[in-house]
Amino acid sequence: MRLVLAEDLVSLVSSANSEADLFTALAEVTNRLGFDHFALSYDRRPGSRDSTAMLVHDYPDAWAKVYVGFDLGGNDPVRRACAKAMTGFEWRHLDRFISLTKGDRRMLMVGRESGIGDGYTVPRHLPGEASGSCSFVVRPNGSLPRSMLHVAEIVGAFALASARRTAGAIAPRTKPVLSERQRECVLWSARGKTAAEIAIILGIKEGTVIQHLKTARERYDVHSRQSLVLCVLFDGLISFADVFRWWTMT
Repeated sequence: MRLVLAEDLVSLVSSANSEADLFTALAEVTNRLGFDHFALSYDRRPGSRDSTAMLVHDYPDAWAKVYVGFDLGGNDPVRRACAKAMTGFEWRHLDRFISLTKGDRRMLMVGRESGIGDGYTVPRHLPGEASGSCSFVVRPNGSLPRSMLHVAEIVGAFALASARRTAGAIAPRTKPVLSERQRECVLWSARGKTAAEIAIILGIKEGTVIQHLKTARERYDVHSRQSLVLCVLFDGLISFADVFRWWTMT
């Protein structure tokens, strides 16, 4: 029965062609799954000149005014947990993903006072393009319909896909190309090694290492080692695992 329900609700959110359609679809999804409220957030290239933000929700006015009025998005523990989660998660498990500060706990408490209880959030992140989340929430004294969380996971993912389509998916940018030796130099730089140390490790001259790193910075149009490492991590030419695995082995 839940599979049939999931197919029905996926079809509903997938047919949305506007924010208004998405609102109507998510309102029905929320009701049929046994939740009380929903919120979908989609940010395309946040911080860039061609960024697009979408927020579709039916949260109580009291909480919406506080959240938007005080611009709490950047401090939202749920949004921070999204960056650490591969699948949907219950808010009661936030501390499994991030360390909750006093401010986080205060925000969650104010949310409860404003009509927002426990929730289940489905995160999605496309490096270089967009990030988003779809949350289904119950009132402060309500209980999550845990038998429906897998359905919420599936439907939330398709709702975010509809948001992406509605907002207008963007063509991926052309990524700079680094040679294998340049990539190796950046990797060892990310591991904290100096040019002299990298030269010894790779068996090349220090001046060659300096030139490789300079060329890599020029291709990414950045001016510091830290910015270069971030760009190369972002593009997937090196990974956090490449860096941290080496640290744990030394």
